[in-house]
This record gives sequence, structure tokens and C-alpha cells, in this order.
Amino acid sequence: MPAGTLFIVATPIGNLGDLTPRALEVLRSVAAICAEDTRRSGQLLAHFGISTPLVALHEHNEDALAQRVVDRLLAGESLALVSDAGTPLVSDPGFRLVRAARAAGVRVSPLPGACAAIAALSVAGLPSDRFAFEGFLPAKASARREQLQRLAGETRTLVFYESSHRIAESLADMRAAFGDDRPAVLARELTKLFETVLDGTLADLQAKVDADENQRKGEFVVMVQGAGDDREARLSEGRRVYTLLNQHLPPSTAAKLAAEITGAPRKELYGAR
Repeated sequence: MPAGTLFIVATPIGNLGDLTPRALEVLRSVAAICAEDTRRSGQLLAHFGISTPLVALHEHNEDALAQRVVDRLLAGESLALVSDAGTPLVSDPGFRLVRAARAAGVRVSPLPGACAAIAALSVAGLPSDRFAFEGFLPAKASARREQLQRLAGETRTLVFYESSHRIAESLADMRAAFGDDRPAVLARELTKLFETVLDGTLADLQAKVDADENQRKGEFVVMVQGAGDDREARLSEGRRVYTLLNQHLPPSTAAKLAAEITGAPRKELYGAR
């Protein structure tokens, strides 16, 4: 018996009208749907009158379940994979299953649709010919700041996901790593009733979020323009190196060494935070 197909199906990130006709057809026709959260996906399916069985597949059981799913595919069943919202595998579980299916010679077919990162980039007005998707930053403050410091000299537009619990703290850490004047865009609750897209500098965005409690609710995509000219890139890298050295050396010594290593102006590094 020929193997079935594993369909990777994008689902709406908010507006249910964004589910494509082809996605509806596949979700109705497959033998089962692997879902990150069966309760949430069950609500989506119920809205469209779809009664296809659901199989819970998430980060905690994916390793154990992947082979069982592949066995069903090899037996001739076609299955679908969905995440809670948007395109599966984009900051969501699923890559282990896809890797196992491809290794077994199973056809894996994408059904394109909503993706918060791409939707946000399309309305941001930031350079999008080259961008780096970073997903969710670490929850721990020290790890988050370290990661942002490593990205300070990145010239591509940076795209992050963030939750309402950490949006204010993350914006503050981005200001410290990238500088107050770095252009950025904050997209919130895309395709939903209270969708907002704010732009300005990182300092502007933090001020707007701090001033309006509603801007601290929902799901966020934060986009930060990359380091611009060589001077800005050197300064960003210099700040990163200075921050690391300053943990072990006096500020003046750390600034002198960071300037020598990166070519950044020493005076602009001294006392950097």
C-alpha cells in the first residue's frame, strides 16, 4: 500500500476567515489531525463543522509519538499537523515529526496560510528583503539580555515573538542592547478585533506601552531594524563587548579594550548599560 501524506496546515492567528478553502478540504479528508492543543484546535474544527479525530502532539510527547504517526502514514493513512495558531513549526512543535516522516520517505506537503511573523513584516514598513526570525526570547532576564547583546550588530531586520507578561521588560532590554534610537515596530493582536501596529524608535515604543495598559495585553510581534552603517554596527558590537568585559574589569579598562577589539568610539562605550 502506498504511504499517505503528512499535510502541514496553517490555521488562523485570529480571524477565522483566514482559513483557506484547501485547508478546510484537507482537514475534513485526513484520517486524523495532530494538534498542539486538542482543546483549542477542537474549537476551530467545531466552528467549521469538522469532526476529524484529533491526536495531541506537543513538545512534551513529540519524540515518543513521532514514530507512531509515521507508522500510520506508512500504512497508507494521510494525516494533518496543525499548531495552536499560524504556520506549524514556526516557533511551534513539529520539526521532529516532519524529519521522521521525510526520513521514512513519506510525502510532506505544506498548506500555506497565516503566519504572525510574515503578517507583521508585511505592514511594518521596515526593510524585509533580509530578516532574522528569533522567535521568543528567553524568559530569564539574564539570558534574554545576553541574547540581545549578541544580536546588537545584526544588519538584518530582527523579528521576535513576545507575550503580554514580558513585553515591557523585553522592550527595555532591547533599548539597552540596541540603543534608544533604533527604529522598531510593535504589532499586537494581528487580525483580531483590537489589532494595533505601533512604530517609532525603541524608546518611543516603550513609552507608548508604558502609557497604555491595553498595549500590554495580547500577543506581540516586535520588529527591530538591523544595525545600519558600519559605524552603527561597530558601536553595537562595541557595547556588547563592553558589557561582557565590564563584568570582570573596571569600566575604563573595559571600554578601552572593547574599543580596540571592535573599533567603536571609546567615549561612547564608557558607562554604557
